[in-house]
Amino acid sequence: MSISRRKFIGAGAAAAASLTLDRTARADVLRTSVGWEARSAGRPVVVASANGIRGVARAYDMITRQNADTLDAIIAGVNIQELDPDDQSVGLGGLPNEEGVVQLDASCMHGPTRRAGAVAALEDIATPSLVAKAVMDHTDHIMLVGAGAKKFALEMGFKEQNLLTDKSRRDWLRWKACLNPADAWLDSAPPPLMSSLSIDDPLHVKFTTGTINMNAVNAGGDMSSVTTTSGLSWKVPGRIGDSPIVGAGQYCDNTVGAAGSTGRGEANIKVCGAFLIVEMMRQGMSPDQACMRTIDRVIAMTERRLLDNGRPLFDLQFYALAKDGRFGSATAYEGSSFAVADSQGARLIPMPFKFARSERPQMPSVSCRRA
Repeated sequence: MSISRRKFIGAGAAAAASLTLDRTARADVLRTSVGWEARSAGRPVVVASANGIRGVARAYDMITRQNADTLDAIIAGVNIQELDPDDQSVGLGGLPNEEGVVQLDASCMHGPTRRAGAVAALEDIATPSLVAKAVMDHTDHIMLVGAGAKKFALEMGFKEQNLLTDKSRRDWLRWKACLNPADAWLDSAPPPLMSSLSIDDPLHVKFTTGTINMNAVNAGGDMSSVTTTSGLSWKVPGRIGDSPIVGAGQYCDNTVGAAGSTGRGEANIKVCGAFLIVEMMRQGMSPDQACMRTIDRVIAMTERRLLDNGRPLFDLQFYALAKDGRFGSATAYEGSSFAVADSQGARLIPMPFKFARSERPQMPSVSCRRA
């Protein structure tokens, strides 16, 4: 079997890099990265978190049928979730902070022009991804926050609206009614395991996280990335996670690839996860390998109060797309999927994982004052 010089060098670099991992982590990386070529049908490709399954289909259609710019396409993809009042993870209907106010974050990068934009703690505007792009397109800045971000959005013609739906308000009031030792303050008991699921039991209230990351490459190899979120539910007002931080919540280098994340933003910020994944792909790792290695790095940088026998008391997912169309992902715990759209259609694919579902720590539930 013949092998090209590029593939030989890339395989050697990936193998050399994997030698720095401990034995368990190295086995995870090698096991989950096998078969990536079978998962890549070539460019164009759009990848996203699982809640972006409708979005990747729309973005892929725009790129292939309308010759749309990759950033315009993926922002149109995430707009589906931002404008869906039943999706409590982003935009309209997003779960609020501890004062009942929905504050949104987003960032984007455009590979061909090497530009970026971001907004954080944005209120009353349903599509923060579009406001982030407007920051990129119309200012010399990268990030606007809070009242300044809202003022800018209104000046750019975005419409102000109440983002707190009846469903999200009811969940917030339910949380307020509970004895909640697991809020964001450090003098509390250890927080419960993060969940991306909506609250459905008033006697068992958890923090929830919700984010959508989307990355795309077109037939010519141009790339873009975007991440948008309503952040951690019941958060301290003004808190932002990794989503609006370029290099953490998403990152794009048009010569290498793009990456992004969902899950506990505080853990990802400390390792600049999206940037780290792209740099590892630059060094020769496959997207799966780079994502799993970054999971290892997150765990290594996690405080002891958030670990149980070396296992994190939260989940975190990474998504990666290489310039040549290869894609990959990794999650801390078994059970997550991610969305892909390419010539084989839009579909969900199980994510490689660091720990089995059975290894997930069991956290105590939160009692409630009244039903």
